[in-house]
Amino acid sequence: MTPHPFRFGVSLFNVGSRSAWHARVREVEDLGYDVLQVADHLGVAAPFPALVAAADVTSMRLGTFVLNAGILSPAYLARDVADVHRLTDGRLELGLGAGYVPAEFEAVGLPFGTPGQRLRKLESLLTDTRALLAAQDDDPRPPIMLGGAGDRMLKLAAREADIFSFSIMAGLTPGLAPEEALARRVQVLREAAGERFGDIELNLFVAAVGGSVDQVDLSIIRQASGLDDEQLTQLPGVLVGSPQEIADRLRRYREEFGLSYVSVLEPHMAAFAEVIRHLR
Repeated sequence: MTPHPFRFGVSLFNVGSRSAWHARVREVEDLGYDVLQVADHLGVAAPFPALVAAADVTSMRLGTFVLNAGILSPAYLARDVADVHRLTDGRLELGLGAGYVPAEFEAVGLPFGTPGQRLRKLESLLTDTRALLAAQDDDPRPPIMLGGAGDRMLKLAAREADIFSFSIMAGLTPGLAPEEALARRVQVLREAAGERFGDIELNLFVAAVGGSVDQVDLSIIRQASGLDDEQLTQLPGVLVGSPQEIADRLRRYREEFGLSYVSVLEPHMAAFAEVIRHLR
């Protein structure tokens, strides 16, 4: 199977003023990234307005990374996706996840539910939204990215996703080393997808980058994951080493696991840009 070419994305957090946002978008493109992404959490940028504003000053692709399906309705999501797809000249990548922050469900008056309930909501949202988009004359359907780590999410992605993003938790399975845990999840996706597997682009979410363990800022994922620093620095989504060493590691990940699309958080975009130079 011919490997997918490398692509690189970065998730920005806050918009600020229009001019400041445009300046940061241009900086991301100048650093060599292919995709500008915005997450979907309260307290950070609203994804769709930010992406439409970014489209005015960049030729990069533009993605949601990832929307919380648990608080969305198909009718409103289809409306927004269709117009963002149009206003960005077809550059939108629609990333969806099941949601994992209870406070975000509470804020809109919805129950957090069980993992199974949230996954079923995601599947229903995706099916209904796609049908609404397909019914429009210009068929404004962007590529779909699903993100997560659980087996049920992987099997859904095997049927439905154009892109699958392995979350930071994909490197965690009791009794397995982190890379073995990731390899097992790739295998679940491969077996479930069958002949589709080669058409699914595999994304690795990178939460931190640094030259040595003591230089890596783990504050964001420490708070989100509840893991200690020793656990975090062993994960495939935490990249420690020189730019050349990290580039070699990512080449190995592409060869062994099929991972070719790498997304990093904004605080690490300058450090990871040094890695990109070794992979072009």
